Amino acid sequence: MTNQAFILLCIVVFGVVGTCHGGSLRKGYYKDTCPDAEEIIKKATEKHVANDPTLPARFLRMHFHDCFVRGCDGSVPLNSTTNNTAEKDAIPNLTLAGFDVIDDLKAEVEKKCPNVVSCADVLALAARDAVSFKFQTPLWEVLTGRRDGRISRISEALANIPSPLSNFTALVRSFTSKGLNVHDLVVLSDPSLNPTYASFLKTQCENLSDNTTFVPMDPGSALTFDNNYYVTVKQNKGLFESDAALLANKGSRKIVDELLDSKKFLTEFAQAMKRMGAIGVVTGNEGEIRKKCFVVN
Repeated sequence: MTNQAFILLCIVVFGVVGTCHGGSLRKGYYKDTCPDAEEIIKKATEKHVANDPTLPARFLRMHFHDCFVRGCDGSVPLNSTTNNTAEKDAIPNLTLAGFDVIDDLKAEVEKKCPNVVSCADVLALAARDAVSFKFQTPLWEVLTGRRDGRISRISEALANIPSPLSNFTALVRSFTSKGLNVHDLVVLSDPSLNPTYASFLKTQCENLSDNTTFVPMDPGSALTFDNNYYVTVKQNKGLFESDAALLANKGSRKIVDELLDSKKFLTEFAQAMKRMGAIGVVTGNEGEIRKKCFVVN
């Protein structure tokens, strides 16, 4: 999860699962079947972001949660049914938002190219386009060709998403199991809190059951995509124990220092997003192309 732009609820659990491989993803996958697909998604995404500056962070987090449970297969937007409670309703995902916008983006593509573009690709492209909006240039390349999975289980989200209380060893184990490295962990990360900041946080959440109050993971830069998060971590103001864990290891601490350079951060982030977007993808004849992102065909 990219941390620098996220506004999270006071009580939130988040994290990861899956295996990493690129399958048959490629650039311009829809050039013959739906040549305007990426432009349609880009324009629609930018329209929504212009009206809601929280969407870049929300889409990044949603993409992260989608990819780390069953791979990047569009399973997280699926609604629960009478016979199945989906990932979306797991505690770690209760604070995800923007599903209605993803549904809108999918509907726009469906108007032009019915049953062609997957929800998994819509989400991957929307995450990139939302973050890139303020830069007016794509920050990373999104290879396409993902298909949508048909399974979404609350049990898998609960079992595979590590707690923000995870220590460095647990975080490395999770990322390594997906084919991601320590650089990816630090770049995508989002009980050593600065005492003053800890006191401030206690005033923001009324009690342990408060799940409506928002506090920034990145104080002072919550709605801006930048590397200020690493400045925050260096000041011991990381909101979660998993943030502080980045300073507990010599290697990851060095990477945090490197990412204080804005250009270095953007380069590393782009590479990490491409690797994350290839985790456990469903391609070829597997899965389906969902007509609506919240329900299987």
